[in-house]
Amino acid sequence: MAEEQQKLSYVANTEGFFRRLGLFKESLPEACEKKDFYSDLVGSLLKADRIERGRITCSLSVNSAVTNLYNTLHGGVVAAVAEAVALACVRTVAGDKELFLGEFSTSYLSAARLDEEVEVDGCMLRQGRSVAVTSVELRIKKTRKLLYISRATFYIMPVASL
Repeated sequence: MAEEQQKLSYVANTEGFFRRLGLFKESLPEACEKKDFYSDLVGSLLKADRIERGRITCSLSVNSAVTNLYNTLHGGVVAAVAEAVALACVRTVAGDKELFLGEFSTSYLSAARLDEEVEVDGCMLRQGRSVAVTSVELRIKKTRKLLYISRATFYIMPVASL
């Protein structure tokens, strides 16, 4: 019961924060309390164009749900998309092995504007027995202008032998 009360308190605090910012007039959507809401949200933004061993290319359409006050792709969305594509790249070579993200960085070089089509290209830079390093680039599809670049290092958990 105490855990349920604490959860309600977190939701109320979050709703209050959004209201103070003027971003939310009603209560939070029910879907945000679903277990995989975040993963589903990020995944819904991407359309896989090409999947190969060690490389994934996706398309992303910048819509108003993922823009900031300047009508450009929100920085948190950039990082979330890059992390998801990086993880998917590692999965093409490491399979279902247990992984954890050890390091992640993103350089924000330019901005993707509302209604822009963006190409997200992820590739493996190095894969060993216990580490995998990926690079993810986001470019404007039409002009190929580089907008964001991310690098992620994943550690591959060793399989226990009994």
